[in-house]
Amino acid sequence: MTRFIHDQFAKDYLEELLSQFGECEAPLEVRSEIRQVDVFFAPANQAQTSPEALGLLGKLATTPCLFEPFRNPVTINEIRTCLLKLLEVHTDFIRKGNRENTKLNEDNYPKLWILTPTASSAILEGFGAKSVLDYWGEGIYFLPSFLRTGLVVIHKLPKTLDTLWLRMLGRGRVQQQAIDELEALPETNQFRGNTLLLLSSLRSNLEVSIELEQQDRELIMRLSPLLLEKLEAATQSGIQQGIEQGIQQGIEQGIQQGIEQGIEQGIEQGIQRGIQQGMQQGVQQGMQQGMQQGMQQGLKMERTAIIENLLRVRFNSLDDQLRGIIEAMLSLSNQEFSALILQLSNLSREELLARFRD
Repeated sequence: MTRFIHDQFAKDYLEELLSQFGECEAPLEVRSEIRQVDVFFAPANQAQTSPEALGLLGKLATTPCLFEPFRNPVTINEIRTCLLKLLEVHTDFIRKGNRENTKLNEDNYPKLWILTPTASSAILEGFGAKSVLDYWGEGIYFLPSFLRTGLVVIHKLPKTLDTLWLRMLGRGRVQQQAIDELEALPETNQFRGNTLLLLSSLRSNLEVSIELEQQDRELIMRLSPLLLEKLEAATQSGIQQGIEQGIQQGIEQGIQQGIEQGIEQGIEQGIQRGIQQGMQQGVQQGMQQGMQQGMQQGLKMERTAIIENLLRVRFNSLDDQLRGIIEAMLSLSNQEFSALILQLSNLSREELLARFRD
């Protein structure tokens, strides 16, 4: 079942977006029979960034709250389970208030936000969910006030920038349109880069899943260009870093060697005249040798940086096992290395490790 993969993506995604504005726990364990709240968020007193940057999602997160995202349309029993979690969290707040001799009012209790792609009219009516269009707009429904619970029906949200970060958790065309809008954002957007990384990770996790729905296959196809874009960016970044570091290190070593050789030659040719000529010849020769060595080292560091970035983007991290095969990958010819870059998005971690351990 890929539902668990999407559930984990939703938790990571919400935690990534909300962590700039307060304390985020994903998951949060509650008492009695052990249950886990998918995401618990408490806003910071003085956040460096305004939650308004997240549009409607930031509006939901202005007070302490629980987020329960669902990949498939939420069911009656799933809503009941969410309400049970909320009541248990409220009970913990009451205990804490009693211990600290603090009086709580209704605004002190966390809210519950249930995120679902769709919700039937029977479910909305059965739980007494009502919309408040004047303030919240289409797609937001509230249970009776003392339950402090709202349902976000993602596929009913208006397709605006204000709802983008919530529509990213939708399904099918709704989610794909949100991905299109995300790509179109300027690269300076503070949430764009990390969200693209999370989507690349989602694609990798879906690829190794045995049971894929048609919508998951379509999502993999949609996310494939994102991974290739990240691989290309990592390659270019690695080339630039390698050349800059290699040339800088080569020049430093060349000057050092040039001065040393100049002093040695100067002593042999004569203290006064020899030092002058030796220093001049040494610096020139050292610069030439340094540039040559620097370019050689730069090429090696360039390829090392490329490989590290490619592995980090493809597998989301660079652990000791992956570091252990970098030296073997450096020995590849240019033709073999180019072929490997093209194949990397289709190789699993195990296949890549096995290939370079032999």
